Amino acid sequence: MAGPTTARRGGGKNGKPPRSRPSPSPPRSGGRPGKAKPRRPCLRPRRRKLLGWAAVTVALGAAVGWALYGSSWLRVTHVEVSGTAVLTSGEVRREAAVPFGDPLASVDTDAIADRLRDRLPRIEAVDVERSWPRGISLKVTERQPKVVLEKGGKFIEIDGTGVRFATVDQAPKGVPRLRMAAEDSPGTHRFGPERLEREAVRVAVDLPPAVRRDTLAIRVRSYDSITLELTGGRTVVWGSGERGDVKARTLTALLKAARGADHFDVSAPGAPAASGS
Repeated sequence: MAGPTTARRGGGKNGKPPRSRPSPSPPRSGGRPGKAKPRRPCLRPRRRKLLGWAAVTVALGAAVGWALYGSSWLRVTHVEVSGTAVLTSGEVRREAAVPFGDPLASVDTDAIADRLRDRLPRIEAVDVERSWPRGISLKVTERQPKVVLEKGGKFIEIDGTGVRFATVDQAPKGVPRLRMAAEDSPGTHRFGPERLEREAVRVAVDLPPAVRRDTLAIRVRSYDSITLELTGGRTVVWGSGERGDVKARTLTALLKAARGADHFDVSAPGAPAASGS
């Protein structure tokens, strides 16, 4: 009986055992077979750094808050006033009622501005600013009278918007007087004295600077009958307050062209007239 063949006995051609082949590596998930998966960086140092910065930010915020509101370094100790002409700095400081000793950051600047405008009508506008480290700055803009109305021996100052803002004992120099001489007419009843007063103010605002300096009075008889009384006995028929800029330019040219005249009419600026010696 024949014995086992060489292949069955595990021998090769020369009687040597066959070489075993290495088994292939199993494929790794998420990568190519035989390649190692990349290692993820450690996040702990980064987290520690973020936590450190957060702690520093909180500490700085607390320090700033304490400096602004808790310390005695940044508290109101003085008030600076500028822009006053008729009003005094003392009046403005008194009516501003700035809270001395309070933290500068907590001062309500809008409330101070409102208080000044309410208590001092002469103030048209005021800028309230913090002047670090310990001051409050008040920059005042006073109303300027465009006409004055005499009443009871005193003079009421009226600004360019028609606001009566002060009553004084003496009329300010260079400001025309308003003379209300409205006649009893349907037009007067229609517009009323307040509207006629605003029309006179409108005329005063539109006057050229050179003419305004020479204007002694603005007389109002009705809505469309307003006249100017100038120095040297000259008069100007202005008409209504409408087209004031055109009338102002026409009057300027007319005064230059007719220097010897004492009566001017620009109520119809397209057809002005001048008369007199």
